[in-house]
Amino acid sequence: MTLADSPAAVIRPEGPWTHRDVAANGALFHIAEMGEGPLVLLVHGFPQYWWAWRHQLPALAEAGYRAVAMDLRGVGGSDRTPRGYDPANLALDVTGVIRSLGEPDAALVGHDLGGYLAWTAAVMRPKLIRRLVVASMPHPRRWRAAMLRDLRQTAAGSYIWGFQRPWLPERRLVADDGALVERLIRDWAGPRPPGPAGDAGVLAVENYRRAMCVPSTAHCSVEPYRWLVRSLARPDGMQFYRRMKRPVRVPTLHLHGSLDPVMRTRSAAGSGEYVEAPYRWRLFDGLGHYPHEEDPAGFTGELVHWLSDPEPDR
Repeated sequence: MTLADSPAAVIRPEGPWTHRDVAANGALFHIAEMGEGPLVLLVHGFPQYWWAWRHQLPALAEAGYRAVAMDLRGVGGSDRTPRGYDPANLALDVTGVIRSLGEPDAALVGHDLGGYLAWTAAVMRPKLIRRLVVASMPHPRRWRAAMLRDLRQTAAGSYIWGFQRPWLPERRLVADDGALVERLIRDWAGPRPPGPAGDAGVLAVENYRRAMCVPSTAHCSVEPYRWLVRSLARPDGMQFYRRMKRPVRVPTLHLHGSLDPVMRTRSAAGSGEYVEAPYRWRLFDGLGHYPHEEDPAGFTGELVHWLSDPEPDR
């Protein structure tokens, strides 16, 4: 294995950002950060890691924010613990990082699974969330209803059902140097094709393949999805979804790609019913599941404009 292929070179690449580890909720979390000002915490989705926000970090720093992208538990440079992959605990990881950074609150930005956790954190620890931004993910209760009642969404989320099998999903994710990771990202993206890691406006598929092949990452990556399905009829799952009836009471920006084949627009669009605060829905025409990478300039412009708006409207 060459230096370019080593986990450290992929997870902690050199750049305008600073890498470090912070302790929170009983684990160590890798972060990449840039800038000074109000904290904006960026949380990635599947099958990615903090690198998904490489375009937003410098743009947010230039706009006057302290931009921090974290690796979720079990992914990238963060600890791979044997348990703790339910959404409530993962959300406490996120809010714990905010506290460990010494900030009173944060604008929380989450994509995909990170968006699910962002919704959850805003309900569980509302005083720590100044503003909420969610991309490509319905509110957890909307997600649950769509997966159980909408046959098209059930089919679109078939990969989640496939994750319920033991061991096989992990083996498939790392086979052929993570080839499945590249296939999933390309299938879920819009018509703009993914390309090399350094190009603007494209998806860093090679980086994501290598990061998934770091030992134990595949297992930790699918564990949250196993909990989401297996808990549907269990007391802990029912308790979680009852808890998520509490409304979100922070200004919320909800972003979605019109061509997202994984989370249907219809599934995401009704999430505003759970927000008792200014709520803005923004649909990106012609983009898929990764709007922050497929059109980083458009996504970042929308994000910065909304964060700087002192009175975001509905």
